[in-house]
Amino acid sequence: MSASEVGHGTASTATATSSLDQGSLVARAQDGDLAAFDELVQRYSSRLYRYAYSMLGNRQDAEDALQDTLVRVWRFLPELTSVDAFGAWTYRALTRQCFTLLARRRAQRTEAYAADSLAVLADGQRPGPGPTEEDPADHVVSRQRLEELTRLVHLLPPEQRACWLLREVQGHSYGQIAAVLGVPESTVRGRLARARERLAEGMTSWR
Repeated sequence: MSASEVGHGTASTATATSSLDQGSLVARAQDGDLAAFDELVQRYSSRLYRYAYSMLGNRQDAEDALQDTLVRVWRFLPELTSVDAFGAWTYRALTRQCFTLLARRRAQRTEAYAADSLAVLADGQRPGPGPTEEDPADHVVSRQRLEELTRLVHLLPPEQRACWLLREVQGHSYGQIAAVLGVPESTVRGRLARARERLAEGMTSWR
């Protein structure tokens, strides 16, 4: 998605904006600079999509959640009081959107996930054997183990799932996760501990 999809007009001076630091981009975007916002989208959208897909387990839902989030971010960006808070603020908006979709699924009893929704890791690579890596039998075991972990992650309460994904897949610090979720770090640590305990119990047979 590009900035031209969340506002009117066309992005310009892309080369100039690509060299700016994030704070400058956010400040310009707050003033209505679509090129600056487009550059922010370019920098964040892949990570945000992978997070949404891991949370929701459905590609279409992840795309919809990201689209709605970016529209909302653009609309309310002028209200952001600190340019340094842009990342956490955007992740928070996306997390809330994911929670809304998950609650709707539970109400409609349509909860489902793709078995490979954890296969898209933080670096964007899918796990699997390369030309000189594990043999086919080991690859099957690895895939089955990942599918079981995915199943268990999607059994976690959404709040625990978000904490675990932000920490273990996205690589965020406890402080960053606390900022994203709007809770104290102690709450983050508690949710992570419970999530890890449940996942460890579920993966006992794979040890």
